[in-house]
Amino acid sequence: MKEYFSISQTAKILGITTETLRHYDRIDLVKPCKVDEWTGYRYYSEQEIVRLNTIKALRCMDLTLSEINEILAYDDFNKIIATLKQAEKSADEKISELYHAKTKIQRARNFYETKLNGIEQKENCYIKYFDERVILLSDKLETPTLDNLWNYHRHFYDQISDKDKSKFSFEDLAGIYEQNGQARLFAICNKFIEINGIKKLPKGNYLCADCTEENREQIIKKLLDIAKAEYNTVPEFKVQLIVLSGILQWNYQLQILIE
Repeated sequence: MKEYFSISQTAKILGITTETLRHYDRIDLVKPCKVDEWTGYRYYSEQEIVRLNTIKALRCMDLTLSEINEILAYDDFNKIIATLKQAEKSADEKISELYHAKTKIQRARNFYETKLNGIEQKENCYIKYFDERVILLSDKLETPTLDNLWNYHRHFYDQISDKDKSKFSFEDLAGIYEQNGQARLFAICNKFIEINGIKKLPKGNYLCADCTEENREQIIKKLLDIAKAEYNTVPEFKVQLIVLSGILQWNYQLQILIE
């Protein structure tokens, strides 16, 4: 026997409002399979609920109701599959952007919680060991800005050929690599192949210090002086890891190889 659900039951199952269901009925997107001729009550079957669930998922992908109606009206399965594949790709891109936005917001929250708890940023130099790191240098970006930091992964993927994009993935960390007076933004690679811009940072002990934009040049000079005086080292390159400290703020961890 076919099971029917009232409009309120259907709304509860789907997590939407009864007014939404009435609107879908008015625009002929999803009509109830049965309407009581005496009371006017609407009833839905499992077939309509499946269609409504599909609409709900497509709405999450920012498709309009008219676009969804057009998709559901297709009688060509190949066309339906191609459209849904494109919608799935858009959903993956949206999920990726939201994930990176969430990570940045979490870092900002952690920064303000640290400030609230009265824990101050380290000002002294310290030694930190790093394993070998592989970075991809930007082909044009030299300094961080709000625009290029918010979604910097996209910039680095854009400089990789389409056939090689799937062979790369990046940590959610950016930095500045400086050598011979030239600076470039970089992303740290989790997965990579050899292309232009790939550089390997040697493993070893690095002399490090935390700083802000305001005292960065002063702290860099201090690190260079210590490296020369205490470790008899003149570094070939400098790494300035960008540490997001707030939604519109960032600091740096300076790193100079000493061993």
